[in-house]
Amino acid sequence: MAGNSQRRNRRNPGSKKGASVGTGGHSRRALEGKGPTPPGEARKGHPKQRAANAAAKRAADAKARGARRGGVHGRTGKSGAELVYGRNSVLEALQGDVPASALYVQQFIDNDDRVRDALSLATERGVPLMEAPRQQLDNLAEGHNHQGVILQVPPYEYAHPDDLLAGAAVNKDAPLIVALDGITDSRNLGAVVRSVAAFDGHGVVVPERRSAGMTAGAWKTSSGAAARVPVARASNLTRALESYKKAGLFVVGLAADGEHDLVDLDALTGPVVVVMGSEGKGLSRLVSETCDLTARIPMPGQAESLNAGVAAGIVLYEAARLRAKK
Repeated sequence: MAGNSQRRNRRNPGSKKGASVGTGGHSRRALEGKGPTPPGEARKGHPKQRAANAAAKRAADAKARGARRGGVHGRTGKSGAELVYGRNSVLEALQGDVPASALYVQQFIDNDDRVRDALSLATERGVPLMEAPRQQLDNLAEGHNHQGVILQVPPYEYAHPDDLLAGAAVNKDAPLIVALDGITDSRNLGAVVRSVAAFDGHGVVVPERRSAGMTAGAWKTSSGAAARVPVARASNLTRALESYKKAGLFVVGLAADGEHDLVDLDALTGPVVVVMGSEGKGLSRLVSETCDLTARIPMPGQAESLNAGVAAGIVLYEAARLRAKK
């Protein structure tokens, strides 16, 4: 009967597992509460947690794609080729003579003037036209608004820093090279390339890391000069400058607090590398210490600094002026 302490808790004698003594209360801890139920976002396998993880991944992917886009709406594909998408961006890239390996066009959208102009320019330049369904373009653009057109730009073939010296030696010129330290805006790189072409320089050197590259935006800003001026990539900019010094080049660093005035700077008349830093941070410490001297651009106005494209134009003009007088 209930409460009879003499009764033993045994299984039914007819059970296949046989008789078994009860726990005697030893498993009471298993019945204790574990606190309030955590929210769905914190519970492994819960639909809300899966949704939150997916949203975080989409945000991270979008941020990474945005960091790669540069001045033109595009991204870098697995093959290293850059993709430019959007009707305005594609048309501007083709008008700017940006090299292209293919133009993907969505089926049945040739009723737009920009699309027709892009198709006409691509045909004139011999760019292969690829008609594709919208789903394929969506996959290429990874969710971005491509507006039915995507331009594929092949990877830029960078030169070696020594190649710039060889180019100058062909015409028996004193090398005039621009090196960029910490310039991360591809449009600035394109503007520098354009200035080098305008004043008969022999090339531009950029470091491999933390530097702008020759993207479609740089090509467009150069206004075609990128097809004539080589851009070299150095694994270590400081070592590249030291190598130039051993080859007999003078290294001039451009700085707001430079020791010398740029006007009538004699170093610009011979073999020289002009090193330019970012508008905000200027030259890095190691690069600055590698320079033979630093020079400043006289600015009587209120501006404290100039962007790399404008500064390069001024320095290269002064170099060309002094070389013409010599």
